[in-house]
Amino acid sequence: MSKGRALVTGAAGLIGSHAAEALADAGWAVEGLDDLSSGRAENLRADLPLHQVDLLDHAAIRPLCDGVDLVFHAAAHAHEGLSFFSPHAVTSSVYGATVSLASAALAGGCRRFVFCSSMARYGDGAPPFDEDRPPAPVDPYGVAKVAAEDTLRQLCAMHGAELVILVPHNVIGARQTYDDPYRNVAAIFANMMLQGRAPAIYGDGEQRRGFTPIEDLVPLFAPAAEAPAAAGEVINIGPDGEGTSINDLYAMVARLTAFQEPPERLPARPEEVRAALCTADKARALLGFEARTPLEDTLEGMIAWIRRHGPRPFRYRIDLEIPSQIAPRTWRERTY
Repeated sequence: MSKGRALVTGAAGLIGSHAAEALADAGWAVEGLDDLSSGRAENLRADLPLHQVDLLDHAAIRPLCDGVDLVFHAAAHAHEGLSFFSPHAVTSSVYGATVSLASAALAGGCRRFVFCSSMARYGDGAPPFDEDRPPAPVDPYGVAKVAAEDTLRQLCAMHGAELVILVPHNVIGARQTYDDPYRNVAAIFANMMLQGRAPAIYGDGEQRRGFTPIEDLVPLFAPAAEAPAAAGEVINIGPDGEGTSINDLYAMVARLTAFQEPPERLPARPEEVRAALCTADKARALLGFEARTPLEDTLEGMIAWIRRHGPRPFRYRIDLEIPSQIAPRTWRERTY
């Protein structure tokens, strides 16, 4: 017997496609929503329905939400740095799309709403970030994520739905978009190196990130949808510890792709957070999180997946709305 009807947004992307499959395997009747602006329909298992729809089109998504029990919302233009230069496109896809979806889902009877927020909610404070730290975003993308969280709290409280806020930290793995020049640094490195081209590193490359293998995230999706203790919680998902520098990430990807050239060195990106690292105590306690997968194993799997699909030119799906000279040169000149 089905546990209920579940909608997963961003279902053609990295997190969304894995979430849809994990929830289906756990007994939910799952349907996917995605506008296919960056995700690939073939990322989603063929037995799961996929609706191509823009979440900002409220009239289109409203009937899809009738009778929904669970919403797992992973869709967004996850372009933190780009949000300074294309704020309308990025924040509309985060805040506007979330409110549109929540309105439709709550009207349709949604009982639990799982929202994928972002480490951008924490800003540039001293790591490690824990969930009790007040949000302090330093870019429009992070501001939009926090605004979406706050609005969801109000709407879900008013209309009797449970809210779970997941905060995944730099999730990587197979199925990740790798032809987007604005995000997914590991995929950018792999895509370019497999073409024999040297990627750029902005600043000194000592920025540190807690990269989370998708393999470690998959077991958490069903508990996030079902565990009573998760209701009302903000939950970091990412490895504890010192993380990985961008320089070390470059060296790992270069070794796995047999690429021998040094990176192009470019000035630091405006307002880039120096270290984004979290504590995962709550994820362990509430969802059973374990950081089991070595980063290099996930990078190897991602590179193999890119090889199978073929490295490709970057697609500039979002234009710079504010063509400022302080935007990274690779974005302004489209040199990737």
